[in-house]
Amino acid sequence: MCTALTLKTDDFYFGRNFDWEFSYGESVTVAPRRYAFEFSDSSVCDNHYAIIGTAFVQDNYPLYFDGTNEAGLSMAGLNFPGNACYNSPRAEAVNVASYELINRVLSRFATVSQALTFLEKVNITDICFNAGLPPSPLHWIIADCRSCYVIEPMSDGLRLHQNSFGVLTNNPPFDYHALNMSGYMQLTCDEPKNCFDPDISLSVYSRGMGALGLPGDWSSPSRFVRAAFERANSASAATGEESVGQFFHILGSVEHIRGCVKLPEDKYEITQYSSCCNTDKGVYYYTTYENRQICAVDMHKEKLDGNHLISYPMGNRQNIFYVN
Repeated sequence: MCTALTLKTDDFYFGRNFDWEFSYGESVTVAPRRYAFEFSDSSVCDNHYAIIGTAFVQDNYPLYFDGTNEAGLSMAGLNFPGNACYNSPRAEAVNVASYELINRVLSRFATVSQALTFLEKVNITDICFNAGLPPSPLHWIIADCRSCYVIEPMSDGLRLHQNSFGVLTNNPPFDYHALNMSGYMQLTCDEPKNCFDPDISLSVYSRGMGALGLPGDWSSPSRFVRAAFERANSASAATGEESVGQFFHILGSVEHIRGCVKLPEDKYEITQYSSCCNTDKGVYYYTTYENRQICAVDMHKEKLDGNHLISYPMGNRQNIFYVN
């Protein structure tokens, strides 16, 4: 289970919570422009946009969970079990394995509009990365500072949904989330008015009552509503530090706390990491469950014309600033 988020202040921000019962040993990874992406159709791309994001690196190949390229286009894959449907390769289509979709898109395109033209021709295949890594059932959010879409591989084909909410969680499909939002149109950040019966004297007795009914559980629909409401009502200074802080506050409202989402065999789903990328400046910020300090990797401080992956393991020890 995960939550992805976009936010626009002076700059554009993109990130997500990665919620799972274990860590993959993921790292913040930069794929420079000359790194050779070897794709499942045997093609090789070694001249492309540089990419930064969180990846599980296997056999020197970055399996990105989320990423942003140097042009500002961003993308993230979120769990979509029971609905994601991949196909066998088709001769008439552009065949892209699910594990490489982020790499294929971010390496080539600068905008959502360009990516959509490509995606309309794509057949997402069930080819696995290796025998030990079968395809994960995913849907994706793709965004730039102008637009946001959801990509869902369904049994009736690849669906591309415009996403005005700027957030994404997991099941059910996006159509459900969009319709479900209509049930919360009465929520407001303002003090509520008495619409129940003007002849009855009703008054507020606490601050924040305009959002009564905002769901607080960890289900996908509830997280979608909560993140969308907070994003829509977000008010922060437009400077970088304040915007990054605001972004993590929104993600914090939907993060998974150990013990609250119990799985079989006494396991718990937790927010393994939270990310926020300033897509205009190419700075990738993150926190982990064990380390609440915001860490940052600036892709432009790396040699982006290189051909080797650059990876920074995510810190998993709490850093505490002692004042005295």
